[in-house]
Amino acid sequence: MLRAMLTAGAVLTALLTPAATRADETGQDVPRLTDRQGRVLTLRGWNIEDKVHRGEEALTAVTERHLRDLRARGFDFARLLVFWDDLEPEPGRYSRGYLRKIERILDWARRHDVKVVIDAHQDVFGPAFGHRGMPEWATRTDGLPFTAHPDDWFAEYFEPAVQRAFTHLYRDEDLRRAQAAMWRTLAARFAHHPAVLGYDLINEPMGEQRPGEDLATAARRIEREQLTPLYNRLAEAVRSADRDAWLFVEPTPIVGEGVPTGLGRVHDPRVVYAPHFYNAAMESGADYDPGAGWMEAYERAVTAYPRRYRVPVVVGEWGPPDSSLPRMNRFYRDAMASLGRYSSGWAGYVWCYGGGYCAVDGTGAFRANKELTAEPYAEAVAGTVRFAGYDPGAGVYRLTYRAAPHGPRTTTLSLPPGAWRVTAAGDARVVPGPAGRARILAAPGGEVTVTATRG
Repeated sequence: MLRAMLTAGAVLTALLTPAATRADETGQDVPRLTDRQGRVLTLRGWNIEDKVHRGEEALTAVTERHLRDLRARGFDFARLLVFWDDLEPEPGRYSRGYLRKIERILDWARRHDVKVVIDAHQDVFGPAFGHRGMPEWATRTDGLPFTAHPDDWFAEYFEPAVQRAFTHLYRDEDLRRAQAAMWRTLAARFAHHPAVLGYDLINEPMGEQRPGEDLATAARRIEREQLTPLYNRLAEAVRSADRDAWLFVEPTPIVGEGVPTGLGRVHDPRVVYAPHFYNAAMESGADYDPGAGWMEAYERAVTAYPRRYRVPVVVGEWGPPDSSLPRMNRFYRDAMASLGRYSSGWAGYVWCYGGGYCAVDGTGAFRANKELTAEPYAEAVAGTVRFAGYDPGAGVYRLTYRAAPHGPRTTTLSLPPGAWRVTAAGDARVVPGPAGRARILAAPGGEVTVTATRG
């Protein structure tokens, strides 16, 4: 997770030339995510993680409560962090215990009707540098130096040893085979689990910056020359075991500052572009500045790739470290509006019970302003969406769609806790659904308008 981009922040700020962007100019032609039945999906949820425990204790910090509470607040999506160093502690030896622990979490997700993307996570490459991700046996540094930065861990990505380790991961044939085998192992185990929506192939990938190369240029080159081939290799590996899941591909985290990606085409029919949504100044503790143009620059940059390659967008991480600052209420309202314009969904960082980035405190209550992430939305639409939007001031959500001429007829709305009145106009009716959800049954091919009004 991109917590503190202090090293790169000044460079990135100089690269940006923000300008205002009207809402109707962004995201309207970005493809939408669909499920196995062809329904249009909207994902709203959170990352779930255990970065502390390893070995026999791995994933013990994740409990069924995480999935139960997340669903009870109206969220239907979890991005589950898993680590290659836990899965394959020695070359070719995969931990059956770790796979069982992943499966247990997926079973909880199924029980609470939460869709999951399995994220192959790394921070600063892995344990060789005091973090999690790639195993030490897969870390090659050519003896280059590494200095820890306890107060700015993101700066560690720019240490020579870390950058060289990424180069070897992308270049060395035996490491390529090992990473592909790791993904075949995960996909073979979970291909048929009903909670699994897809796989995030590598979290926040980075690379080696060349002498004299500015950060944005380096990021685009790494994405074009190293990440694009990597994603195509890993897509082929996953497809040998799972023909159906969505494949989530990330740019480098530099895209968070409004720098367009250099990623090329991933040759698979079920690809999701999965950037992260972080701002260097806010990650360093600053308040949101709505006049700086960052959000507009990000939206312009992040929609270029999905338009070009006709893939949906799901933002894999977002959210500031301090949500209590004076302008954070404005930030969350602006962010929710922006994400709603172009994305098929998002996963906030992170569903945990405490301070900092945690969504909720120890009692389970939302931390300051994070309740604004809990809005009504259409989880699955059996048809073509014409309009979907929520007015938080009026407390009114509206969905208009043309019902599919054949296939599934039921559209599902997710509603946050509270009293909601749901009506359907057109050849459709509201039918009973599980707690926190409303279902609309529509006649084939009909035009439908659904309204949910806060009580």
